Amino acid sequence: MMKKIIGLIILFSIVIILARTVAGIYEEEKIKNYDATQIYMSQIGQANINDEQQNLEENLLSKENDNSNDKNNNQNSKILPATYKGYKVSSQLKIEKLDIDTYVLESSNKNAMEVSVIKCFGSNPNEVGNYCIAGHNYITKNMFSELKKLEVGDEISLTDNKHGTVMYEIYDKYKVVPTQTDILSQETNGEKQITLITCSDYSKKRIIIKAREKID
Repeated sequence: MMKKIIGLIILFSIVIILARTVAGIYEEEKIKNYDATQIYMSQIGQANINDEQQNLEENLLSKENDNSNDKNNNQNSKILPATYKGYKVSSQLKIEKLDIDTYVLESSNKNAMEVSVIKCFGSNPNEVGNYCIAGHNYITKNMFSELKKLEVGDEISLTDNKHGTVMYEIYDKYKVVPTQTDILSQETNGEKQITLITCSDYSKKRIIIKAREKID
């Protein structure tokens, strides 16, 4: 009888240890994902002044063309809510191939990234420049766990309240290390572009999806 009790105690202890180990690994991965995103945030901050000036110059050049198309675009635009779960909405991202339909939030803090994908840097949605969207690789409908399945030629739509819906076509896909920030460059030769970013290889690398406005 005593041996059975001791055996049960040992088994119970092993189960608790395994459960704590699995929970610890999960939490560690979440922390890694967040910390890696914060690396981007800090490095972006250092280059922000120069990039912001360039954005202003590009936006001024594109404003005339944008204004001429606003009336037609707004007629077909989908009106987005001002906020989602307490966070300001920047745009709505749809990727039909991955069955993704999610709001892109303006806030880049830790809590916002647990709610949805975020605008981490760049131009305003659907304007000249590089609109950068970062998201965790969580297995949920509004996150980027399936981003690796996208290929060159696939389409992405982005909707905002000013320009309506603009279609984008993927032209590049690759991986980078967390410290490689050239993916955030605003040099787009006058094009409207978006960059999607998520973790890969146990947070050691990032999957990068680059897309430009699809012009028929």
